[in-house]
Amino acid sequence: MRQPTLTTERLLLRPLQLADATLIQKLAGAPEIALGTTNVPYPYDSGMAGQWIGRSLAGWDNGTLAIFAIALKDTEQLIGCIGLHNIKQRQAQLGFWLGIPFWGHGYCAEAARRLVDFGFFDLKLSRIFAQHRRLDPRPGKVLEHAGLSFVRVKPDAMRVNRITEDLSYYEVTNPNLVET
Repeated sequence: MRQPTLTTERLLLRPLQLADATLIQKLAGAPEIALGTTNVPYPYDSGMAGQWIGRSLAGWDNGTLAIFAIALKDTEQLIGCIGLHNIKQRQAQLGFWLGIPFWGHGYCAEAARRLVDFGFFDLKLSRIFAQHRRLDPRPGKVLEHAGLSFVRVKPDAMRVNRITEDLSYYEVTNPNLVET
């Protein structure tokens, strides 16, 4: 199956393209992006975005990833990325980042709600989970707006710059699937 383009009221969630690498590196390379995520590096060195796009496209082909560029519907400008990672056993991890100039407009929550629907209805996932570094509560607000519920704090779950940090863990189960 070819990766689809998903739409919301204001956004396009489209497959990544190698041509996105320069803009992804610029937007994701801000230190504030790494601060709120568990897997976006800082510094975001040259070449990293192209490698990540290649891995993302290969992950779609083998069924383990569903990564999308977030673009504004009216201009098709790339503003961030969102995806379902580690897809296996009908479960996946939701992850996202949005370029700083686009914060505060509800774009991430809008994209996340659409991707949760895609995961449940198209990929037939039974559970979607997410986690974020506790020191930045903003990703948690996005997750709650997308329908995920806070489950627990995972103490000392991540090590960054020789400092151990707690992660906040969220999840949502597919209300349309009946377990047999």
